[in-house]
Amino acid sequence: MPATSPVAALAPGTPDFLWRNPEPKRSYDVVIVGGGGHGLATAHYLARNHGITNVAVLEKGWLAGGNMARNTTLIRSNYLWDESAGIYEHALKLWEGLEDDLGYPILFSRRGVLNLAHTEQDVRDSVRRVEANKLNGIDAQWLGPDEVAKVCPIVNVSADIRYPVQGATYQPRAGIAKHDYVAWGFARRADEAGIDLIQHCEVTGFDTDGDRVTGVRTTRGDIACGTVALCAAGHTSTLLDQLGVAAPLQSHPLQALVSELLEPVHPTIVMSNAVHVYVSQAHKGELVMGAGVDSYVGYGQRGAFHVIERQMAAAVELFPVFARAHLLRSWAGVVDVTPDASPIVGRTPYDNVFLNCGWGTGGFKATPGLGSAFADTVAHGRPHPLIAPFGLDRFVTGALVDEHGAAAVAH
Repeated sequence: MPATSPVAALAPGTPDFLWRNPEPKRSYDVVIVGGGGHGLATAHYLARNHGITNVAVLEKGWLAGGNMARNTTLIRSNYLWDESAGIYEHALKLWEGLEDDLGYPILFSRRGVLNLAHTEQDVRDSVRRVEANKLNGIDAQWLGPDEVAKVCPIVNVSADIRYPVQGATYQPRAGIAKHDYVAWGFARRADEAGIDLIQHCEVTGFDTDGDRVTGVRTTRGDIACGTVALCAAGHTSTLLDQLGVAAPLQSHPLQALVSELLEPVHPTIVMSNAVHVYVSQAHKGELVMGAGVDSYVGYGQRGAFHVIERQMAAAVELFPVFARAHLLRSWAGVVDVTPDASPIVGRTPYDNVFLNCGWGTGGFKATPGLGSAFADTVAHGRPHPLIAPFGLDRFVTGALVDEHGAAAVAH
């Protein structure tokens, strides 16, 4: 068995199955809808931090088979606004100790991230973000083109290209992790705590009594519940429709791709808004590339070819060394996007229903931070301070958290 296999790293005597496959009980204290990273992390922290274990995680497909399995695994916290920086920095600190917490190898690798600036306005915006990060205690630096080349020698910093690199923000603590292992680690710990992880269990409706939800209807029977936590990412709007709750969400395909396996050549993560691509190199050696969402709204896990074409052209422009690399495979997820490029987390018009959605393409990096804060919210029935600014009511009050600048190509 390869040394990187998570099973190989488990302690002697560990069962050879990853988690139980239980039949759903007829009632739970908490029902989490969505068995991706956020749902599994919320379940883990409900048990670990609050001792709440009469919990079901309902997943309509297979566990962590949605966006958790269809992302580019980037982890960073260098967001502009205090509210965003708070939740992402909380997450990054948890990432740094998550392997020990879960007792499971997640292959967290600190690579650093470069956000390239190509215009004078890019430079102004980037320097502003660096200074905002420093005020929030987040590691951030502004690098000139020569310094960029020292951090990542394969970036083309020539002045003769279409969008010359004028500098970059740099967060040294940023990195990547193995997304499947992260999901499996959270799932194992939740299962060990007695939480039921129920696969192939689609939610088809809700039973309500006034301003409370009393039960969840599923393809595997009706389940009574004390509290409901929605963590269904791109399909959240369909659940809210069933509850009669309006939210400013749009679901879009988001594509990514990997190259064939290569020798280690790309030491960090590089993101560029102007040429619209971000690139890292995975543990096994493949280049992992992403760009922006497809412009149309849809729930299909596929995208348009022209997005991949432009993405690869941008990558070759920034990294001429990749010109002869071969594409191995591409895929797409379904991301939910809000008007201000920030998530919606917190209360709903129903007293016992809590909402977590709208993370766009940034959901993976928030996984442990969101899980711990959302579990605290569910356990105590009120928003945790780190997620309080992201409530649904901000679209009424106008207190938006506009992260389009810092989110950009990779939210």
